Amino acid sequence: MKIALIASLGVCAGLTVASRSPAPFSAEHHLRNIRQLTFGGENAEAYFSPDGTRLIFQSTRDGYPCDQIYTMKMDGTDVRRVSTGKGRTTCGYYYPGANEILFASTHRAGDACPPKPSYERGYVWPIYEGYDIYRSDPDGANVKPLTTTPGYDAEATIAPDGLIAFTSVRDGDLEIYTMKHDGADVRRLTHRLGPDGGPFFSWDGRRIAYRGRPLKPGRELDDYLALLKEHLWRPTQLELYVMDRDGGNNRQLTTLGAASFAPSWHPDGKRLVFASNKNDPKQRNFDVYLINLDGSGLEQVTFNETFDGFPMFSPDAKHLVFSSNRNAKVVGETNIFTADWVD
Repeated sequence: MKIALIASLGVCAGLTVASRSPAPFSAEHHLRNIRQLTFGGENAEAYFSPDGTRLIFQSTRDGYPCDQIYTMKMDGTDVRRVSTGKGRTTCGYYYPGANEILFASTHRAGDACPPKPSYERGYVWPIYEGYDIYRSDPDGANVKPLTTTPGYDAEATIAPDGLIAFTSVRDGDLEIYTMKHDGADVRRLTHRLGPDGGPFFSWDGRRIAYRGRPLKPGRELDDYLALLKEHLWRPTQLELYVMDRDGGNNRQLTTLGAASFAPSWHPDGKRLVFASNKNDPKQRNFDVYLINLDGSGLEQVTFNETFDGFPMFSPDAKHLVFSSNRNAKVVGETNIFTADWVD
């Protein structure tokens, strides 16, 4: 799910073959040979295939009024739409072996894009109740639902053995669950009021990183629960957490007092990379950060003055993919970039 603060982006301007972007900012010493893969519109949440040769991502383009799921080669060529072209989609991911893909879509609830929320209650983010999780062939054929419960089911990622972690409101709150590769044996992992979500497996599949914030009784919790009944969520302060794949050993990793989200793992299993607005007093500028699993070694990776987020390492740790507003031709344009990783 695209974080709410970057939901309003530009109109798609098409795609060309990837070209080398200008040299990275001098402070971005972890990134070398930054390459821009998409050019114009809304492009985000790009994740590597298990062999590191392709990316799956969501984009608004080709005349579709809201996000669809696409795949492309790591150099930005061979772009293919793999979702149905109906409804709105989010959170694509490859199955182990790359013989199938996973994504969330509202197409079963209707062909049209679900309506955007009114901002009469301030800045809120839609938790579309029509979202369910689907699996299909890599080319989008043979689409099969994995979830059919009422309400939001999305934000799914997969462990090497096929276990799926996802976010759902099926129990009245944003919580994290797991299910088998075919949708069976659903198990709830988190049990606290607050916006838990965005689960991401470690490369060995033993642990899950996620973003969340437990809410105590009071005005903020009342507002949160009232908005959820309307299928809305107000983005607030979020921290990072890590737990075992069965929900055990759940512990807080960050105390940044900011909106930190989209954690994913370095292949060494000892560090996380994530997005946060911790250094912007206005809370509008997100950058990519690196942190050790014990909470030490926090390091800023990107220094773009607008948005950088949704980072993921390639399986061999040689590359980082991320979404960014850098090089935008119009305000709010978001594109996908890759870079060689320098450790």
